[in-house]
Amino acid sequence: MLQSRLSLAAEGGQFELPAEGRIAVYAPPIGMDLSALPKERCLIIQRMKPAYDAYEAAGYDVAVAAEGTFSAAVVFLPRSKSLGRTMIAEAAAQGGLVIVDGQKTDGVESFLKDCKRRSAINGALSKAHGKLFCFTGGDYADWAATEPAKIDGRFAVAPGVFSADGVDPASALLAEALPGKLGKTVADLGCGWGFLTQQILTRSDVETLYAVEADHVALTCAKQNVTDPRAAFHWADATTWEARAQMNAVVMNPPFHTGRKAEPDLGRAFISAAAAMLMPTGQLWMVANRHLPYEQHLQDLFAKVEEVAGDNRFKILHAQRPSRAKR
Repeated sequence: MLQSRLSLAAEGGQFELPAEGRIAVYAPPIGMDLSALPKERCLIIQRMKPAYDAYEAAGYDVAVAAEGTFSAAVVFLPRSKSLGRTMIAEAAAQGGLVIVDGQKTDGVESFLKDCKRRSAINGALSKAHGKLFCFTGGDYADWAATEPAKIDGRFAVAPGVFSADGVDPASALLAEALPGKLGKTVADLGCGWGFLTQQILTRSDVETLYAVEADHVALTCAKQNVTDPRAAFHWADATTWEARAQMNAVVMNPPFHTGRKAEPDLGRAFISAAAAMLMPTGQLWMVANRHLPYEQHLQDLFAKVEEVAGDNRFKILHAQRPSRAKR
């Protein structure tokens, strides 16, 4: 484990934790060095299921939202500026020490400038293409979470969820390509806030739709947006989720990054999971960015693979008859 800016700042005296009280730790990435913090006083606030499980397995108290009061907070900035502001506002409202850590690519310099207008900044540390800074006090009420926004006046979305500013064009393209019938049992892997889930449920032959999503906040939005009783929602990592039945079809717009860098292996893991849960006659319908190299992996796992639609940005891939002998 590489030494984090947090532990370097603690060693360098950039901050001193209060002697007592709990410490809220917002959105630490998996494997983050938290050795500067007393584990028994920490509450990890993590909405992503893989990271939630990793910190729980490491012996931390973990929750999807802040619970109770804290004497200090550490905020690891996400890619979403609105979500970063929400976390800082929540941390600052406790009135104690707030430590903010982030990469330059995630806008930490902009956050530092904004926070300087509201608080006295101390303990700044620049290291490894990022920065850590600390403050106490300041009014951040205007950054606090508000009611979920609405897309097209009907879909609830919250800060930080994928495609929070509108229907994702790739998902819209996939929805247009789906056939009129999908079968009795269908899975929507990585369902997000529920756009594709709703589209799938316009098919009368679907009896059960398993909507699987790792982001707890996105899944909460999906539950608000999709009230059809045929939908069963699961907060889970789609790549490890154990299906309760064999699927007639899997529909998905898989993520291909966890940070800034593209990670095609994540999409391949979604494909492997889909193949494993489909019945022998099952079908996979997926959309991907055109440059992502998924075809070979699909051909390794399915008897028939074809591109059925697309444009210059995205491709719609249809795979049929998973070949379990090749797995």
